[in-house]
Amino acid sequence: MRDLYLAIDVGTGSLRAALVDRSGRILAFANREHDQIVPQHSWSEQRPADWWNGTVESIREVLGKVENAPDRVAALCACGQMHGSVLIDDDGQLTREAALLWNDKRTVPQVEAFAARVPADQPLAHTANTPAPAWPAFKLAWLMENDPQSVAQASSLLMPKDWINYKLTGECAQDVTEASLSFLMDWKTRSWSDEMIKLTGVPGELLPPLRDPQDVLAGLSDEAANLLGLSAGIPVLVGAGDYPLALLGSGVTEPGTGSDVTGTSTIITLMHDTPVLDPSVSNVIGAGGTWGSFTLLDAGGDAVRWARRAFHDNRRSYAEVAEAATQAKAGSKGLFFLPYLSGERFGDHTNSRAQFFGLTSSHGLSEMHRAVLEGVAFSVRHRLDALQGEHGRPERIVASSGGAKSRLWLEIKASMYNVPYAVPEELECGVVGAAMLASIAAGDTADVAEATHTMVRFVEDVHPDPQTVALYDAMMPIYADLYTAAQPFYARLDGLPH
Repeated sequence: MRDLYLAIDVGTGSLRAALVDRSGRILAFANREHDQIVPQHSWSEQRPADWWNGTVESIREVLGKVENAPDRVAALCACGQMHGSVLIDDDGQLTREAALLWNDKRTVPQVEAFAARVPADQPLAHTANTPAPAWPAFKLAWLMENDPQSVAQASSLLMPKDWINYKLTGECAQDVTEASLSFLMDWKTRSWSDEMIKLTGVPGELLPPLRDPQDVLAGLSDEAANLLGLSAGIPVLVGAGDYPLALLGSGVTEPGTGSDVTGTSTIITLMHDTPVLDPSVSNVIGAGGTWGSFTLLDAGGDAVRWARRAFHDNRRSYAEVAEAATQAKAGSKGLFFLPYLSGERFGDHTNSRAQFFGLTSSHGLSEMHRAVLEGVAFSVRHRLDALQGEHGRPERIVASSGGAKSRLWLEIKASMYNVPYAVPEELECGVVGAAMLASIAAGDTADVAEATHTMVRFVEDVHPDPQTVALYDAMMPIYADLYTAAQPFYARLDGLPH
């Protein structure tokens, strides 16, 4: 009986493979780390050959962990880090040994040149996004200027998971989730945009067919099957980017739901029927076809790490720091923390600074630790209205990553946004999302809605506290005014001798 799904995740730090059962539980997991190449400051590359080697090794490992696994795999589905630009020729050979990754910033000059000659509303209307160094359109533009031979020899531009799919099947495709953040797809038609190809100057002939994530790309090739120890012909799905599949695997699929991924930084996503066309908002198509409007803030777990280091020289554990914060009352006795320790990624004030405001002799470390948690939540609420567009507050926000482990932080956020928070049972949400698509392809679930109902479970719900909601509502205008009032000082601080 083919009752297992084989999920592959091409991460930035490692290649992961997992066997997932029909209920969405991970039965076996394996990973292989791969190096990130940094030729110079702000550059970031990886070798696609390393991803494939890791795929083979990790798949063979998980197949050895579950009884009779090779004969039980019903379908394969991959997700992966987005934007990594892989070029291959007609024979499937790499035309460049290393691919530019999502966090590679060498494309800033190309972004700036584009923004200087094209009015901002023009690409926003076509792509639902604004220029950014991560987008593959600008990676191609950089390669055309600096490594033209690799582009001239290429016949297809693939994303990391698409490269793995090619190695599994010999077929090339991109999916609409990846394409929606390529700066080359028309958001209305969900097809490659002739207008954006013209505006960016990239070769449109390199763009492979666009498919839906749940489509079957092809059957597993004989060559790949022999290498992996699987049966040839097993369906291999088109798959999706890791971020959209993590949304799917956490149950965030329908309009009115939201996602909070708090790790070092914070990514907030709200799902809508159509994208929110706002220069401060990015938009991605979810694996189920719904649009996710999102913003990324540098403030997140990094603020907690800073407080632990600054106040305790790292001598207190994170558990002890969290316990200290629970000793303070909501609102931290009127103490505010603006959490811009690393500036801001978006907006006009990337040189923003962090600060405490409202300190009195009555405040202690407990209030300061709680104010740090509340400050991150205030900074998110400050952006939330733009993400909402005209859609109103989400009905629920699902928390994942490290921030989901802090009960106090979840309570703060639920009351800050006046929205219930939920925590999924399985935090490897990308892997679960891939398995959900595989279940649809195998005919075990009918669609995304049924797969979500069958394979995603939540361990707890955290509801807003009405009194705390009222307190945060009263504090929010003060936070917003502090944010604005501090801005004239940033350039003056930059001018001080270092």
